[in-house]
Amino acid sequence: MRRCWNKVRHTETAMTSRPKFVSFDCHGTMIFFDMAGAARDHYGARLSPEQMETFIRDFSAYRLDEVLHDWKPYAEVVHNALERTCKRNGVPFDPDVAMEIYHRVPTWGPHADVPAGLARVAQEIPLVALTNSMNEQIPHNIAKLGAPIAHVLTAESAGAYKPHMQAFEYMFDTLGCGPEDVVHVSSSFRYDHMTAHDMGIRNKVWVNRGHEPANPYYGYTEVPDVSHLPAALGL
Repeated sequence: MRRCWNKVRHTETAMTSRPKFVSFDCHGTMIFFDMAGAARDHYGARLSPEQMETFIRDFSAYRLDEVLHDWKPYAEVVHNALERTCKRNGVPFDPDVAMEIYHRVPTWGPHADVPAGLARVAQEIPLVALTNSMNEQIPHNIAKLGAPIAHVLTAESAGAYKPHMQAFEYMFDTLGCGPEDVVHVSSSFRYDHMTAHDMGIRNKVWVNRGHEPANPYYGYTEVPDVSHLPAALGL
């Protein structure tokens, strides 16, 4: 597989055969998932910069905790996570704020590096969005990616959010393939690559957006952004 100077780093054996599908996480990896900005808009005036950073970290952690339970609509995930975050940080909770943040999600577009990189890959390999989204939300985000997405698979349809294995099982069943047929792309170990590893997906690409530290145990090809994804796939 070709390397793109020092921008593509391998932590396991390089991919030697072309996959049937490239699956990817959507929000955070491809879409600029600006929950931090939404939180700042609503709470920045009443919290110090240090308190605001703590609030943002807690909000992220509680969203993950919420999706680890049985499936529920994402509006409830945001509501519950924000309510718990406000309680922990001594801030009054307003359910209307939670709903306003929820309605922002489908308005967010891709990171600047995404459209060209995805479009190049889509010329050769079908793209699959495996997303923790609602059916009503995700079409608006997908339309902004600038590349043809062959399959859009949501948590709502799967009946489970990542990192639940059920989400990946739903993908395999829907595509009629196995873990050996997929390269999975994500910026998150906790939501995607840890479960992908456990599901037997050997070929993984970690987009290092600074969300989480590197974790070589899980074996992946590292790229700094999606513009380097074609090189990581040998295209």
